[in-house]
Amino acid sequence: MNNSILNKRQDHILSALSAERGVGMAMILAKLAKSYGSVTKITVVRDLDKLIGFGYVARGGKGRATVYRLSPRYELLRPIDIRKYFEKEADERIGQKGFNFGIFPLLQNLFAENDTKELNNLNEAYRRHIAKLPKDIVKSEFERLTVEFSWKSSRIEGNTYSLLETETLLKEGKEAKGHKKDEAIMILNHKKTLDFIHENPKEFKKLSLRGIEHVHGLLIKGLGVSAGLRKSPVGITGTAYRPLDNIHQIRENMEKACDAVNKVKDIFEKCLIASLMIAYIQPFADGNKRTSRMIGNAILIAHGFCPLSYRSANETEYKKAVILFYERNNLHYFKTLFMEQFRFAVENYFKGV
Repeated sequence: MNNSILNKRQDHILSALSAERGVGMAMILAKLAKSYGSVTKITVVRDLDKLIGFGYVARGGKGRATVYRLSPRYELLRPIDIRKYFEKEADERIGQKGFNFGIFPLLQNLFAENDTKELNNLNEAYRRHIAKLPKDIVKSEFERLTVEFSWKSSRIEGNTYSLLETETLLKEGKEAKGHKKDEAIMILNHKKTLDFIHENPKEFKKLSLRGIEHVHGLLIKGLGVSAGLRKSPVGITGTAYRPLDNIHQIRENMEKACDAVNKVKDIFEKCLIASLMIAYIQPFADGNKRTSRMIGNAILIAHGFCPLSYRSANETEYKKAVILFYERNNLHYFKTLFMEQFRFAVENYFKGV
């Protein structure tokens, strides 16, 4: 369950606040009474505490001088109605057209307290599961997850292999008829890259541009894609957002993204930041989202956390979540999908028979 869904009263409280100046309790109560109806101070205090916990609201001052304002990270974290947002075509949506250089200081404390608690409890369950299982079963489950991740991650990129065809390809080396050679290569590259990560987990305890470039190189090998940071502009289907087109700025902001990941202590935040920022910066000519998903899993594996298969993820909804971050720097929907996929992974793998 998503713990950051707001009720109408809490939405009204947010609309009464601003990011520029603080608003006192008396004014909040007056605005609520005018637009929503009479509400007790105790109820509003409880709502404000909840909004502060979500990171939507910041509190300043003490006693009667206490004021509330929208958090600098409110736009990053607040819920957005995805269905309504994507009713408009890409060129009609109001959003950022270029890279936001000011995003890095905001990339911290991205999960609400309840979300963090749920994720950590899930990961503890994962660790209990694998501790009880024989090594051969753990190995078999990692192989199953690898098949399903390789299939879904490739499918998000337009690959037409079915899950069963993917399993046959990875386990028996048999390519499916009626598909392009590149589709088989893409899937095989996923497995080879995950194998490398499992064999070298310490490489991803601390994220580096070198490590990201190496993962990208493994994923695009044999696909006719240039390795290394791109030197030309790229466009992205379905959005008016245009990534950086200067290799020096690309390198500089990839380094900043690595620093942002390494600065935070929470492993889920590390994964979330890496997954979004690699896709946002688009450092490579192709294979950026594949690399972002793989690096996210590399971080989880390096720290003994359950990796994601994305098996139950809807490809279109995943793309919408990423585009929302491109255009509005809002990660709420992506975070929701991330939590759903982590929950799915823990509940569907490494549990034995």
